[in-house]
Amino acid sequence: FHSRGSALLLFSLCVSLSISAECVRELLENVDFPGTDLTQLYSPDVNHCQLLCTQHPSCLFFTFIRADWTRDNRHFYCYLKSTPSGQPNVQKPLLGVTSGYSLKPCDPCLSQVYENVDFYGADYQTLFTVSYEECQRACTNDPSCQFFTFFNGIFTPEKIRYKCHLKFSWTVPRTPIVEAKPGVVSGFSHSLQIMTNSDTVCQARFFPNTDIPGNDLEKVLAGSAEHCLSLCSAHPRCTYFSYVTSDGSDRFSCFLKSNPNEMIISAKDGVTSGIPSRFCQQDNSWLKDTHDGVDFRGSDIRYVMLDDPETCQTTCSQDSNCQFYTYILCLILCPRRRCYLKRVITMPAPPKVTKLANVVSGFSLRNCKTDLGTDAITHTNV
Repeated sequence: FHSRGSALLLFSLCVSLSISAECVRELLENVDFPGTDLTQLYSPDVNHCQLLCTQHPSCLFFTFIRADWTRDNRHFYCYLKSTPSGQPNVQKPLLGVTSGYSLKPCDPCLSQVYENVDFYGADYQTLFTVSYEECQRACTNDPSCQFFTFFNGIFTPEKIRYKCHLKFSWTVPRTPIVEAKPGVVSGFSHSLQIMTNSDTVCQARFFPNTDIPGNDLEKVLAGSAEHCLSLCSAHPRCTYFSYVTSDGSDRFSCFLKSNPNEMIISAKDGVTSGIPSRFCQQDNSWLKDTHDGVDFRGSDIRYVMLDDPETCQTTCSQDSNCQFYTYILCLILCPRRRCYLKRVITMPAPPKVTKLANVVSGFSLRNCKTDLGTDAITHTNV
């Protein structure tokens, strides 16, 4: 149980939005930071919860409800939190929880595996492997796989023993809200690292004024058809997409579609469709496009007062935490010359985490600097 002085030291090291030389991982076991919640996500352990906080645009600290929590059924809850002062308003002892601070400088190497824990949902492929280590290697070697769940040799029912579920979560930043708005300019950081699988340059294929109706896999928002293409290319189940450019409720909507058997197109004004790029070097020139009259609303890290959109874009590109931005041009009835720097979570995040006997779950080891062997893996039993 750390003193208030220790907590303030942690805060001073961790709350900075710029990268520092040191990564501080200290945690406060059986200490609660009550209130000031931004959101609640599922997380398999406190280290993963801490990384979720690190990538959230506004999270400065968190409280994680562990598997040994007994007051109710809220196991594996990760509460992301923030205050104007940057530190919790209250700290109090509470059994079954662990609290800590954002770690902006840390790399998300998630080498731990979790026995009797299911990362439920987000499956895109299944196969049979002899062990969870082999399942994890399959996940690590598949660029689309972010995490996995393996059913061991004593799982019931027997017919799905040794089954390895490869699972997907977004690594390409998704703008949560995209709106037409006069007097603003939005765009992306030029420093974003979009995963590529080959040195061969992709040849993008778009179908202007064309819709591919039906077979919707997921609807996301995107700043452009090229952004939509990048999202489709990142999703292992996306076979083609349609992006809406015309005015209306669906403007900026990127419809990811899944049908590996056929593609039926139809003429439609204001819609651009296309085919994803696979196993090649993505054309990321869309990151340099600016979008006049388009607001990427929300997900703010902070704002700074700057003279023009070009300086705003440069500031975002130079800030390792910034993924996209919106610059305010207007002079009346709105903040003047504000450059809003923004980011969303792009680290692996299971949609749900539950207890389940005789399964093992874990993450891809692509971001780990150690050898991808069992000596690099730690275990958590639930």
